[in-house]
Amino acid sequence: MSASQRCFCCVKYLMFVFNLVFWLGGCGLFGVGVWLSFTQAEFYYLSSSFPSLSAANLLLVAGGITMVTGFLGCLGALKEQRCLLCTFFVILLILVLTEVTMVLVLYYLHDQVRSQLSLFSSLCFCVQFKCCGVNNRTDWYDVLNNDLPSSCYLGLTKEPGKEWNKGCYETAKNWLSNNISSMLVFGVCIGVVQILALVFSMQMYCQILHAEKNMD
Repeated sequence: MSASQRCFCCVKYLMFVFNLVFWLGGCGLFGVGVWLSFTQAEFYYLSSSFPSLSAANLLLVAGGITMVTGFLGCLGALKEQRCLLCTFFVILLILVLTEVTMVLVLYYLHDQVRSQLSLFSSLCFCVQFKCCGVNNRTDWYDVLNNDLPSSCYLGLTKEPGKEWNKGCYETAKNWLSNNISSMLVFGVCIGVVQILALVFSMQMYCQILHAEKNMD
């Protein structure tokens, strides 16, 4: 086996391994989305105006796209199909550009994002963090006519004196501050995997194209 053939085999199986990891990650996201949709769907919507915009649905969509992308990469590597590799590259490139855009938006519009998160925190984290309202439980009084949602109660049963007293915004912010390092490491690892997958897919595409030209 020549050096170029050994290089091609190395790229091929590295491409397969990276996309297998990518596919498994998509399965994990999809599984969490399914779990949320069946167990805690009513407490994880992001906007009362758009019920379909929920954490569960976002995870289902993200997991589904990741699974499809990983599958295309694995199949393209094993079958050595330029069409599949090109499709994989385009989809993954769009995902990477979307992620970069989101990071830039969060960085430059962090004040606006923070104000929106303060509104969403009482809806998204009340069960997970055992909290109620943005700042405290009184935030719900004007909305629900001096009443509280069931998610603000211990055990989700509306018993007087069994409400969560701490606000969700500060609780969620403290949780993010305590876990920011782990989230950054996870994000960097995902980014590295995606960039390597892009490089390997393009390298393999070029090698297959070069081999086909030599055959002609």
